[in-house]
Amino acid sequence: MILHEQFIRTAKKYPKKLAIIDCSRNSKVPYAKALIAALILAKKFKKYKEGYIGVMIPTSAGAMLATIGVVMAGKVPVMINYSTGAAENCEYGQNMCGFKTIISSKALVEKINCPHVPGMVFLEDVMKTISTMNKLGAALRSKLSAAAIIKSLPSTKPDDNAVILFTSGSEKDPKGVQLTHRNFSSNIADLVEAFRIEPSDSFMSILPLFHVFGHNANFWLPLITGMTTITYANPLDYKKVPELCRKEKPTLMVGTPSFFSGYLRNSKEGDFSSIRLMLAGADKTPQWLRDAYMEKHGINLLEGYGTTETSPAISVNSPFDYRAGSIGKVMKSAQVKVVGVQTDKEVGVNEEGKILVKGDLVMKGYFDNLEETALRIHDGWYDTGDIGRMDEDGFLWHHGRLKRFVKIGGEMVSLVRTETVLEEFLPDGVDCCVVEIPDAIKGARIVVAITEQVKEKEILKNMAKKLPAIALPKKFVVMESLPKMGSGKIDFRTVTDLVKEALEI
Repeated sequence: MILHEQFIRTAKKYPKKLAIIDCSRNSKVPYAKALIAALILAKKFKKYKEGYIGVMIPTSAGAMLATIGVVMAGKVPVMINYSTGAAENCEYGQNMCGFKTIISSKALVEKINCPHVPGMVFLEDVMKTISTMNKLGAALRSKLSAAAIIKSLPSTKPDDNAVILFTSGSEKDPKGVQLTHRNFSSNIADLVEAFRIEPSDSFMSILPLFHVFGHNANFWLPLITGMTTITYANPLDYKKVPELCRKEKPTLMVGTPSFFSGYLRNSKEGDFSSIRLMLAGADKTPQWLRDAYMEKHGINLLEGYGTTETSPAISVNSPFDYRAGSIGKVMKSAQVKVVGVQTDKEVGVNEEGKILVKGDLVMKGYFDNLEETALRIHDGWYDTGDIGRMDEDGFLWHHGRLKRFVKIGGEMVSLVRTETVLEEFLPDGVDCCVVEIPDAIKGARIVVAITEQVKEKEILKNMAKKLPAIALPKKFVVMESLPKMGSGKIDFRTVTDLVKEALEI
């Protein structure tokens, strides 16, 4: 499946149906108008000679239609993270992929005080250049058959890049991930089947398109399956998002645990009454959050697992097949095996090891980085860098990043395991993150970054009943909030730097 070609077929099938409800701009875009707008923008973007074009626009009708326009123009969108260091991220993308043009929003650039980057083109200015003839021409083209419209566009193959997305950079410098039409199509087909998605469903779309979770689930998935996507540009507006859910009545919603925690605190009973599927991903979901959603809203907050390199979903819990605490069952068209960290040989049921993934969902590779690609993909198997196990019923369990295992006193200790046990004894709503700090004697020591002062001695006493002494934290550092990436993930590098600063290391 070619993504933009399927969007065209869907738009022709449901012309009067709403494709996008943009809650930030209070606008509604039917599929017929979305197709016309995408055709207009494709023609505007075609004049740029580069094969890659940056896109830096918050989640909105503008972001989605501009991205479709770039793809329809025969070019590859490079999604730019605007949440932190927007100008630097623009230049990073330009240098890596060798392009100059970045489609952005004047309103966004002003709001985040982003310095002007050479090559920036504002969507507001592009819109001003759209003439009556442009509109008439696109409207006439949109009346052609889907096949005729597709034939008029640059030829696209399933293994052509559909987007360049960057890894989070929570542990080291971001890498450019090449995701193809085949990658996304495979994942979308699996998600539709796993969640029994119908065109009558509607998606509450609050995740940024520069993150793979948002790019697939909030953008391509709804718009090629005929759903309505309800967009809001600021997922951190914890009060507004629940209000919009009450008003627009979406049936599907995905997000990160930190976002769902914010919505929980600010929501009222009934805000999420229309939602039949609420799925958390991109970070581990604490048990207290699942319990709280069930108690307050009667919603079973499910958990899924994926990576940027796998388009993203590897495994999901569905309303029809789930196990609390697991990261679900493997997607239908994917293969997963768990292998020994040292041996690379497949381990048995419930034995811990590295999680490897194979299938059409796995990326083409890292942009201009054959060495890193070769390190992560062997014989088609992508090494996620995550540790986990497969149980006897086919549910996958996540035990943390391999890089979040530390050697203390000669033994390997899981920081995620320490975090999980710690969270059992914390008051609801208190965020924590466990990091590794160098230690001259034991090589490393464990420190907790936490958002509230707690009874440390009592908590450590309880933790000692479940963990060996070397896995217990040695210090608690209180922070007002834990630094997050734009996707909602905890920024481990920044947290570690702040902890070192607080401890004067």
